[in-house]
Amino acid sequence: MRKLGIIGGTSWSSTALYYDHINRGVAQRLGGLNSALLAIESLNLAQVAEMELSGDWDGVAETHIEAAKRLVKCGVDGVIITSNTGHKVYEAVKSHIRVPMLHIGEATADKLVADGRSRIALLGTRFTMTEPHVRGRLESRGISLVPVDPTWIREVDRIIFEELAAGRVVRDSQRKLKTLVTELSKQKAQAVVLGCTEMVLAVDVRANVLPVYDTTAIHARACVEWMLAEEEEARVAA
Repeated sequence: MRKLGIIGGTSWSSTALYYDHINRGVAQRLGGLNSALLAIESLNLAQVAEMELSGDWDGVAETHIEAAKRLVKCGVDGVIITSNTGHKVYEAVKSHIRVPMLHIGEATADKLVADGRSRIALLGTRFTMTEPHVRGRLESRGISLVPVDPTWIREVDRIIFEELAAGRVVRDSQRKLKTLVTELSKQKAQAVVLGCTEMVLAVDVRANVLPVYDTTAIHARACVEWMLAEEEEARVAA
């Protein structure tokens, strides 16, 4: 099994979901008492969010680069960033380490293409909804994105930073997000992608008018596949 390095803490609640998803995936595949080989660098979201909101992306990049380097020193075979917004500095981090990284947008695009989804709505922070670090990965695979009204972009961004990132789930915000999904269905979206790893806390993946794709779960499954790939190859060869 390959050892995975996780840059987490942004937020701690989504990092906990990754830890749970990955360990459950490994246990289901290997059985018995097997669990995942993981190392976690947990960042302070308050510091990272302050840099993001002030536009200090060099600071965000440096914070993630140093975390990735510490993980490599721990002997990890690969690294992930557990935040869609954090993938804005993915290329900078990747250029400073010698182990592979698994991109959340690539994993999500793979799943959407496999399911035949070609027109989707992407929800997340304003950075993720308007900039190319995740959007570009989807569009490069022929997936078109339904435009989201700027008023909704601001409101979803507020819900994420003021509520979900702090682990707070507000009923009124849940209702607003459900209303937004309904509106997007009227724009011929085939599915909604939760492009923020905390959004699954407020959006019911199973009870919406559109199929909902949780990038946290999708990314975690891709991690399990990557971690166990060599083991699977060895089994087939045997």
